[in-house]
Amino acid sequence: MYILTTSNLKKYYGQGETQVKALDGVSLSIEEGSFTSVVGTSGSGKSTLLHMLGGLDRPTKGKVTVDGKDIFSLKDDELTIFRRRKIGFVFQSYNLVPVLNVYENIVLPVELDGREPDKDYVNDVISLLGLESKLYSLPSQLSGGQQQRVAIARALAAKPAIVLADEPTGNLDSKTSQDVLGLMKVTADRFGQTIVMITHNEEIAQMADRVIRIEDGLVKGGGDDVENQ
Repeated sequence: MYILTTSNLKKYYGQGETQVKALDGVSLSIEEGSFTSVVGTSGSGKSTLLHMLGGLDRPTKGKVTVDGKDIFSLKDDELTIFRRRKIGFVFQSYNLVPVLNVYENIVLPVELDGREPDKDYVNDVISLLGLESKLYSLPSQLSGGQQQRVAIARALAAKPAIVLADEPTGNLDSKTSQDVLGLMKVTADRFGQTIVMITHNEEIAQMADRVIRIEDGLVKGGGDDVENQ
């Protein structure tokens, strides 16, 4: 079953001779429960693709379907709610709130949605990521690897259909990167999450179940269920 699909996805900036085709007609399908990496050099279109998949930016043309919903058929406020409930984000810069402790950062998206966190589930995530002893620490008191684990826990807290990770190991050393990616794979398996990870690091990309390559806004490889239109 496909949890995420795109159809003829395009994102153009500018017009005429100066027009930039960040995405130029990408169609792909992501299996539920899979771990997919999208690899490409800087400027290849991979981050633009992630922003489209997560509904952070609207395409020039094309469709993105997440968990059966055409996300760009939604109005902005509806899309915000859908994104908060169905999509978890992990960024290179962690994006933790500096004045909140670890636990408060983890449950923040759920509380912003006006819901009570599932404490048993959240505690399972915290335990799996080895954060039990850091729950009352502020982000400034954590190492980079610990902050990224908090960001992963936060992304999982709302039980999203899909987790989108943008260069999640970009600020980490090699060993910590391997550890963080290993934990992401374990949590995905444990909680039935689907992960799409953007990276320029070939070694990191190979940890995924499937690698999609993007270049100049076009997919260059990644299996039978990927095409350009």
